[in-house]
Amino acid sequence: MKRVLIFVYGVICYAVTMATFAYLAGFVGNFLVPKAIDSAPQMPLGQALLINLALLAVFGLQHSVMARPAFKRIWTKIIPAAAERSTYCLLSSLALILLFWQWQPLGGTIWHVQEAAGRAVLYTLYGFGWVLLVFVTFLINHFDLFGLRQVYLNLRGREYKRLDFQTPMFYKYVRHPLYIGWFIIFWATPTMTAAHLVLALATTIYILVAIRFEERDLAAEHGEVYVSYRRRVPMLIPALRSKQSLQEA
Repeated sequence: MKRVLIFVYGVICYAVTMATFAYLAGFVGNFLVPKAIDSAPQMPLGQALLINLALLAVFGLQHSVMARPAFKRIWTKIIPAAAERSTYCLLSSLALILLFWQWQPLGGTIWHVQEAAGRAVLYTLYGFGWVLLVFVTFLINHFDLFGLRQVYLNLRGREYKRLDFQTPMFYKYVRHPLYIGWFIIFWATPTMTAAHLVLALATTIYILVAIRFEERDLAAEHGEVYVSYRRRVPMLIPALRSKQSLQEA
């Protein structure tokens, strides 16, 4: 019975996470949601900015602290290990929902593309960012990333084993194609408002900092395999590699 409950819990967490992602697409893109990133300003600029930065800090701290191995070791003494990833996704989603609810538009425009062709290109690029993001999750195992694999194996009474380190497709050219998708999503917009800029800058800084911690954890988990990969492959910007690097690959 406990295994069934954990599995149902994991499925619910997954559904909440996917719904949150769908709302995020409308929130950042300013379409099809009741409250978006650039809804009408409702309070003084300074107060609104402080609230937004606090919301971003809540998400950043939750997302980073709960991802660290040391925290996971403590956390899985409190909750079932099979539910750890699902709980992480659920709490990340709740942090985003809080951000959607309390986000304060700031007013002001940094840039605005008026030409229809230019707007179409940027909206297409925005959509591509989401397609890339989702596609990359399947390259690295979508269901493991969002906790479904863990609760399914637990349901079947099978031991969970971490996935071996692999470099499918885009991972042969950059170490973090998933984050490239996020960069595109946050920066590809025909109208960059002050509120959108705050979100784009904050998430960019967060990702660049988080990569350092993530790669440290990956090196500790996979050892020389990942260290060698990190030496050969650029972090975010595809680049020509030396003949020696190509031979090592």
